[in-house]
Amino acid sequence: MTDDLPYDRQELSLSLTPRGEALGFEIENLGRILRNRLGGVEAARFPEGLRTATIRVELPDRELTADFLDRMLLRDGAGNYVPLADIVSVETRIGFSTIRRENGQRVVSVTGDLSEDDPARAEEIMNILRNDVLPRIEAQYGVTTILSGLAEQERDFLDDALLGFMACMVGIYIVLAWIFASWARPLVVLSVIPFGLTGAIFGHWHWDVPLSMFTVVGLIGMTGIIINDSIVLVSTVDEYAKERGLIPAIIDAACDRLRPVLLTTLTTVLGLAPLLFETSSQAQFLKPTVITLVYGLGFGMLVVLLLVPAVLALQLDVAKRVAAMRRALRAGRRLGQAGILFGLATGAVIVWWGLVLGGPVLMGEAWGWANAILPSTGFGAFLVFIAGALVLVLGVGLAFARAACKASP
Repeated sequence: MTDDLPYDRQELSLSLTPRGEALGFEIENLGRILRNRLGGVEAARFPEGLRTATIRVELPDRELTADFLDRMLLRDGAGNYVPLADIVSVETRIGFSTIRRENGQRVVSVTGDLSEDDPARAEEIMNILRNDVLPRIEAQYGVTTILSGLAEQERDFLDDALLGFMACMVGIYIVLAWIFASWARPLVVLSVIPFGLTGAIFGHWHWDVPLSMFTVVGLIGMTGIIINDSIVLVSTVDEYAKERGLIPAIIDAACDRLRPVLLTTLTTVLGLAPLLFETSSQAQFLKPTVITLVYGLGFGMLVVLLLVPAVLALQLDVAKRVAAMRRALRAGRRLGQAGILFGLATGAVIVWWGLVLGGPVLMGEAWGWANAILPSTGFGAFLVFIAGALVLVLGVGLAFARAACKASP
């Protein structure tokens, strides 16, 4: 590994002595004063025609000799001149000839090459750098680290690929929803994608090949092929379902699409199979893509012929449950309206009964008050009054319930 720190220039490092600290000097101010005396100070700037003229104040060349630091005097806070040699100590060392900056921050680039003949070892080294070495450097020296080069390119590619893949999925879903005139049918078609990814991961594990950018490229191609098979199968099911039930249509469509799906998959898999066993270095770059296509399509064929029919049948069951729930809610809404009217009628009867007998019951004069308003006399008349109220309430409730049941499908 190499870095871009050029240790090829001799420099003088100044540090304050105890006397300099006691006199109130600061190393930052001393550095600024030394720079102005050695390099000059811009005193004024004014326009001169189409150009800008600058006036700089600099020491004569005869003053800039080897003993300049020994002869230099500085004024302290009390106004007294003090030799520079008394307030600073000078150390000679090798420093940087160039300091690189980006966006106002000092930048040091450390580069290294990883062996391409052992991808697993390269991935292990990257994980060690990312999870162990770089965090310890950041914590110990207070710096910020960024992985660039191929790692940065791979990260940018994966971010762009993920964004593009999601945009493609949204576009495919919208087109399928328009074609099938359904919001749920496209989900059946797209359900094969995660299972095709399972086959691709198994293929990488079987060949001991790590996932890479070429894997993503293969996934995009594999997704288009298995989605095409799924679309054709679902379209065939919908066509057959117009003349027979959905379950017989699913069975017939799966049987009829077996040979086309099998031939499409075999031609692609057998055409790419020689690249799996190619040992040349050029073929190794394409091997993740080939593994993704071969294993993803091989597993996707089974998914299309087995999973998609199962999901269609599952969708039918869910649709029946949803329809039943809607009918129940619709009937419940009508029964709810009848229940509200029933409650109002019951409440009216209870209020009437309370107004008539509430006061006498509280005062202990219930029977006399009832005998006074009812046409008949005695306790039997009171029972007739209560029975009539209950019959009225029950009759109103049964009438509304019967009307609601007749109105529900």
